Amino acid sequence: MIYYVSTNGSDKADGSKATPFQTINRAAKIAVAGDTVKVFGGTYREWVDPQNGGTSEHNRIVYEAVEGERPIIKGSEIVTDWQKVEGTVWKKELPNSMFGDWNPFALEVEGDWLKDPVADYRVHLGDVYINGVSMFEAKSMEDLYDNTQRITCCQNSWRVEDELILRPELTVYKWYAVVEDSITTIFGNFQEYDPNNELIEINVRPCCFYPKATGINYITLRGFEIAQAGCPWTPPTSNQIGMVGPHWSKGWIIENNDIHDAKCSGISLGKEASTGHNLFTRFGRKSGHRHQLEAVFLAVQKGWSRDTIGSHIVRNNEIHDCGQNGIVGHLGCIFSRVEHNHIYNIGIKHEFWGHEMGGIKFHGAIDAIICGNNIHNCTLGTWLDWQAQGCRVTANIYYANNRDIMVEVTHGPYLIDHNVFMSQYAFDNWSQGGALVHNLFCGKIRDRSILDRSTPYHFPHSTQVAGYSEIYGGDDRYYNNIFAGLWPDGGQNLEQFTKNCDRFTTADEYAMRMSTNHEGGPYAFAKTPQPVWLEGNAYSGFAAPSVYEKSPTMADGVSVAVTESDGVWTLTIDVPEVLNTAKCNAVTTKRLGEPRIAAQAFEAADGSEIDFDKDLLGNCHTDHLIPGPFASLKAGKQKIVVWKKSF
Repeated sequence: MIYYVSTNGSDKADGSKATPFQTINRAAKIAVAGDTVKVFGGTYREWVDPQNGGTSEHNRIVYEAVEGERPIIKGSEIVTDWQKVEGTVWKKELPNSMFGDWNPFALEVEGDWLKDPVADYRVHLGDVYINGVSMFEAKSMEDLYDNTQRITCCQNSWRVEDELILRPELTVYKWYAVVEDSITTIFGNFQEYDPNNELIEINVRPCCFYPKATGINYITLRGFEIAQAGCPWTPPTSNQIGMVGPHWSKGWIIENNDIHDAKCSGISLGKEASTGHNLFTRFGRKSGHRHQLEAVFLAVQKGWSRDTIGSHIVRNNEIHDCGQNGIVGHLGCIFSRVEHNHIYNIGIKHEFWGHEMGGIKFHGAIDAIICGNNIHNCTLGTWLDWQAQGCRVTANIYYANNRDIMVEVTHGPYLIDHNVFMSQYAFDNWSQGGALVHNLFCGKIRDRSILDRSTPYHFPHSTQVAGYSEIYGGDDRYYNNIFAGLWPDGGQNLEQFTKNCDRFTTADEYAMRMSTNHEGGPYAFAKTPQPVWLEGNAYSGFAAPSVYEKSPTMADGVSVAVTESDGVWTLTIDVPEVLNTAKCNAVTTKRLGEPRIAAQAFEAADGSEIDFDKDLLGNCHTDHLIPGPFASLKAGKQKIVVWKKSF
């Protein structure tokens, strides 16, 4: 059955093309497996709550735009008839009945691992948009009248400086809300604009396309613009509600959408509430780490497995201007594929900050694949946290991020291959058991052990927990990468590139030292550095190789830049002849071996060997294998098209 929806339709109609429904929700109440819901262009201000799902990969429910049209789903409503207060400040009184039982201007951004702001004031889930652009929440009525600059609430030293601090001449548009028993008054400093002559919207819903029930499987969402929802903070220990998402279901396809201006997370592939919801923040009885461990075991008890959860596809989307994450997911992202998305401007508004932010922020990404994405201008490009066992990050472009990629407290095997990392801070490695193969790193790498947090590992390609362990660091493989060394690290290079691997050891030395550990006690493992493997890497500029790498290629003079024009991203790279003629050995699943703790091969989810023969562009590596993500390079300067928009 095909149902049609139009802003000019009626929910009392039959949903045919001639007499379509008016709301997507009307179709979502009756569509069943095998049905398609086609939506005409226009703006639909509703929370679409699918009541039913498909039954298999081949028997789905499809929600898609009518060909040639671009419907918009918004979590906001238009506000008119503003009254001038003083100067450039206006106000609007709204009845609380407009919000029902969920008033985002009365609800704070809060939850586990939220760090800033939590002291002198709290940011709310509400937001005001002027001509489609999100404004800033003022700290107070006094701050609302301050027309000079916004003082950022986030001052953590590792984050990029706030542009508005560096450029105080930029105009800042701010709002402030006062919530009373029956009325919410919103004040707006619209600067040079008269709000009665502009499009002013406020978010009034937490979600735009998100089932309230769990287990709504096999849905396809295609061809929409989705924006302006007041979705809450989504740490891994919460009910991870996103503006869009499957809500603890299986087999969704989210493709060819423009998803933007979520208060927190644009797409959520995360967990639901019954495994814990901000229990540390609410009760403080145990650490957030302990609650997260419990969430994993609770999920297993409740049937968390490949048969019931995950296996989603998120591809060809524009995901941008979200406050916390472009895509988030704890446990629910297992066996999923995130492919050819353009993810940018995530977490850079700096109204709030915590330890759970990134273009992609996954926990428990078992056998997930992140491939062919363009991720830039994010607080953190991709953050893989806990149990990234079998996860592969391949053929992605990263630039202008505070950090490009971080892998935290996972035991491997995880694989990072054929990527371009162009930010000053390329890789934050708080894990073990990884393989980094045929990448281009322009910025530094930091490496550390985590001996005060034990995290789970799993039986191969399964959600069943095999054990848990501290992070000793090391047990990593660095093969056939280019380390361009474009920025110094305080002049010391102590945390730059593979030089930080000097604190580890070789496989032979590790075996010799552990041969005296006859009791098998934990202290010997904690005190004995794990081995690392390094071979076939090339170094330039400030990059320093590890003492454990024999015969690294020293190729001073590498320079790299990226530009965009009309949806095409071009990499300009200048390489010396020595890099073009360098030789390295092919990487295979067999050569990579198994990480010590998880004891699982670097292999595909079906247990087959991974083919490393294709470069970032899909070209086959030749017999003359060179370092880096490209099968071939020319000596000197060359331009390479590395990414194109899909719509």
